[in-house]
Amino acid sequence: MSYGDIDNISAELGLAEWVVSKCQYWRDHYETNYAEKHDEYYRLFRGIWSSEDRMRDSERSRIVAPALQQAVESNVAEIETATFATGKIFDIQDDLGDQNPQDMVLLRKKLHEDFDKAQIRARIGEVLINCAVYGTGIAEVVLEEVEEAVPSTRPLMDGDLQEFGVSKRKRPMVKLNPVQPRNFLIDPCATTVDDAMGCAIEEFVSTHTVELLQEQGVYRDVMLETSAPDDDLEADPNLYNVNMERVRLLKYYGLVPRQMLIDEGVDEDEMPDDSMYVEACVVIANQGQILKAIANPYMMQDRPIVAFPWDIVPSRFYGRGVCEKGYMSQKALDAEMRARIDALALTTHPMMAVDATRVPRGSKLDVRPGRMLLTNGNPKDSLLPFNFGQIGQITFAQASALQNMVQQATGAVDGAALASRSQSESTAAGVSMSLGAVMKRQKRTLVNFQDTFLKPFISKAAHRYMQFDPDNYPIGDFKFTVLSSLGIVAREYEVGQLSQLMQVIPKDSPAFAAITKAIVEHLSVSNREEIIAAVQQGSQPNPQAQQAAEQQAQLQLAVAQGQAQLLNAQAAESSSRAQKYAEETRLYPQELALKYSDNNNDGKVDDDFEKRVRIADLMLREKNMNMQEQRAREQNNQAAEQELRRQLNRPN
Repeated sequence: MSYGDIDNISAELGLAEWVVSKCQYWRDHYETNYAEKHDEYYRLFRGIWSSEDRMRDSERSRIVAPALQQAVESNVAEIETATFATGKIFDIQDDLGDQNPQDMVLLRKKLHEDFDKAQIRARIGEVLINCAVYGTGIAEVVLEEVEEAVPSTRPLMDGDLQEFGVSKRKRPMVKLNPVQPRNFLIDPCATTVDDAMGCAIEEFVSTHTVELLQEQGVYRDVMLETSAPDDDLEADPNLYNVNMERVRLLKYYGLVPRQMLIDEGVDEDEMPDDSMYVEACVVIANQGQILKAIANPYMMQDRPIVAFPWDIVPSRFYGRGVCEKGYMSQKALDAEMRARIDALALTTHPMMAVDATRVPRGSKLDVRPGRMLLTNGNPKDSLLPFNFGQIGQITFAQASALQNMVQQATGAVDGAALASRSQSESTAAGVSMSLGAVMKRQKRTLVNFQDTFLKPFISKAAHRYMQFDPDNYPIGDFKFTVLSSLGIVAREYEVGQLSQLMQVIPKDSPAFAAITKAIVEHLSVSNREEIIAAVQQGSQPNPQAQQAAEQQAQLQLAVAQGQAQLLNAQAAESSSRAQKYAEETRLYPQELALKYSDNNNDGKVDDDFEKRVRIADLMLREKNMNMQEQRAREQNNQAAEQELRRQLNRPN
């Protein structure tokens, strides 16, 4: 399309007609393909009966089984708990070259404070409910100027007195408004908000809301007309709404022809150069009155819409939610229960067959306690009570199986169902295998929610605060990281595994304290931080106990060294004694020869010398034998001493 074609369109249609015609095409696409299904999903989630939900013409019961409601609440609770369990929603990563990390700390603290004031957690919970029911969670990022009241004081009488009061200040605040799919319009060819030509939010708002914004100068000062009712835009289609004072407001965020904005008085300097389409924000009341038409005012040129699917459907914007997953099983469960209740009416309540010729004309034959029935003749011949038999007990088992099918389709976990399983399936391994697939499916949804909804919202909110409140928010290129933990079911599963692991680890091991800390971190108790601090303090060594242990170790080492020295001295003494005995043994024959060969000193060997030699030889042999026995005893003692030394030097 050329500039000339767009100029022709601008001449034929104004901006309001162009936007309304686009949005009407998008609404026709939604109503044709999704509106009827979404209405039924909403009724199943709320437990509301409608004549459109009948399974057969003769169906009289209106019960709606709560299986799908439980599945929605269970899945949403898992995602919400995993996102907000730690108390902190996100963290910030700064670039490595930043020399001042205090700006990152300040931004994180300020964002958490403002998110708490704007009740972002409650808004995200509503978005998750919408996403689980309809398959797609949508929210609008709104920037409002709020007036904060702060207690303060001011001096009086030259500072002698103090006046207490309240000071008011205005500041911008980012809020999150959940949007139902029935109130959201998007290009049918788009799969995300960013790649669409545009998207719009169309809903009824109170007239005074628009009038206040007109007074503040946000909207143009035009005369507001009364809006005609439209059931397709009602927040709850099951409620009866009268024509109250409200305005049908259409907020369009997307591309519009450049010339149309110029015709509406938008300055060309505010638009990008050489662009056929311009990213703009257009607000239209009652499908014809333009309240606002400006180029995109945000510095990042992003659209103030965040959306994510519960489960991605390829090549589609709208996703697949919990209600769509369990729809067929829920319908079968409702049909089974309604058929049983209808059959109970025929088998429980008394009925009678009456011979019409034997009862008075005009008699009412209804049955109730104390009722008297008049008959002409014997009542046994004219009245016959009967019923249509008994209801089979198999319907209970069928209803239970259908409820399990709902849980299987949606990934919801029922504690009562887990407890009622067979013994082979209720073991630790059986429960682990059952919960493994459940946690994987919830992890997919959690990651999808974080990447496509939570991170973009935090980034958009931070950029708007940087742009419109630079005094409180530092400007920089920050990377946001979402902090998530395990959900309720996943926590219980992991705590069970950690508890089993603690049974095989000694209490004095460092791993025991680490596992205890991990178990406490998974708990939801109010004093969790105090317990973690106590565990950390208990795991750290006591200085006094550590010093006493060191002294005890030094004392044991000194005792071992003294015993080793004593054994070495005894070994040296034994060795010296052995050398002495050996030398005496060598010199002993000579001594005998000199001492006993010439007793009379006549220079001749005595006659009885040989006899004395033989006696001395026997005595010497006896002494040698005694010495050998003593040497053997000493060797045994040395061996025992060496064995004792090795035991003392052996490490513990």
